[in-house]
Amino acid sequence: MKNLLILAIFSILLISCGKKDAQSTEAVLENNDAVEMQAKKDELVAQQEAINNQIKQLDEKLKELNPEKNIPLITAFEAKASPFNHFLELQGSVETDENIVVTPEMGGVLRRVLVKEGQKVSKGQLLAVVDDGGMGQQLAQMQVQAELAKTTFERQKRLWDQKIGSEIQFLQAKSNYEGQQKAIASMQQQVGKANVRAPFSGIIDEVITEQGSVVSPGQTQLMRIVNLSDMYITTDVPESYLSDIENGKNVEVFFPVLNKKIETKIRQTGNYINPNNRTFRIEIAVPNKDKAIKPNLTARLKINDYTNEKAIMIPQDIISENADGNQYVYVLNNVEGSKAVAEKKIITTGKTQGDVIEVIEGLSDGDQLIQEGARSVKEGQTVKIITY
Repeated sequence: MKNLLILAIFSILLISCGKKDAQSTEAVLENNDAVEMQAKKDELVAQQEAINNQIKQLDEKLKELNPEKNIPLITAFEAKASPFNHFLELQGSVETDENIVVTPEMGGVLRRVLVKEGQKVSKGQLLAVVDDGGMGQQLAQMQVQAELAKTTFERQKRLWDQKIGSEIQFLQAKSNYEGQQKAIASMQQQVGKANVRAPFSGIIDEVITEQGSVVSPGQTQLMRIVNLSDMYITTDVPESYLSDIENGKNVEVFFPVLNKKIETKIRQTGNYINPNNRTFRIEIAVPNKDKAIKPNLTARLKINDYTNEKAIMIPQDIISENADGNQYVYVLNNVEGSKAVAEKKIITTGKTQGDVIEVIEGLSDGDQLIQEGARSVKEGQTVKIITY
């Protein structure tokens, strides 16, 4: 109450003086006399100094009457060193090298389709048969002729070994037999193209062409076969992480569609920087025992690119910056009960994770930092701690 009375009296004095000074100043301005104007200015400056002194005296008296009124209220926390793992977050796509559409090597009518969708097949298993256009019959005739040539050759060889018969007859029989063998091998290779076989073990994902259709070599899509065992994820990493990302690094993979998380590792890092986007490619192995993960599935990746076993992490919002571009925070010194003195500490920061940031230099384990109210205090100011 006493404080309010002093302020009211002081306000009335200021208003009264203001009116008198305003009238006097107007009169001086009307006289248009430079000497009088300078004298009036000096008088007003002296009055201003006197008022400032009075305000200072009142502030000191108010501080005596209510010493904690102007002390900032702050909250504080203790900086503690703890393990910090930083993660690079990226997005990738599931791929497999064993995901192909099978096409025939021979043109003709698709005579038989021996598998169905969803069926597991082994490498080399017969999937379909294309009509060979009579080449199978030709092969059978050639095999009969080859048997005759073999018999003739063996007979001539026995005679030649006994020094019976001419060398020309022996050589002719031998040449005829070997020629027949080569012709059969060539025909067998051609006939074999009518058989469509699995290039690797996997699952028939889709049968595209129906039995009885006319197919063209290398063009008609017969079926899709996929192997879900050897899966991997590819993604592009910014070149700034080139020294941090290497084979064997742990990766946490999350598939949003499946709501599934797995732990795996980087199996290959690229050796080429793409000049268009300044990135390099990595491959991440994908264990897929339950076959739930499919090619082209989107994956979110968290790669542990940095670890500090004794990191000091602080909230980013308590950090300020001075005119020189240096970052600083306020720590508490001379703590006595709920009061302490704010001290500015220049810090060097490192990597961020969410709302916190790593402090590399400037703070020690156990330092008490101002949190709420950090941007309103000044160096050396006494503060009151309301919570820890």
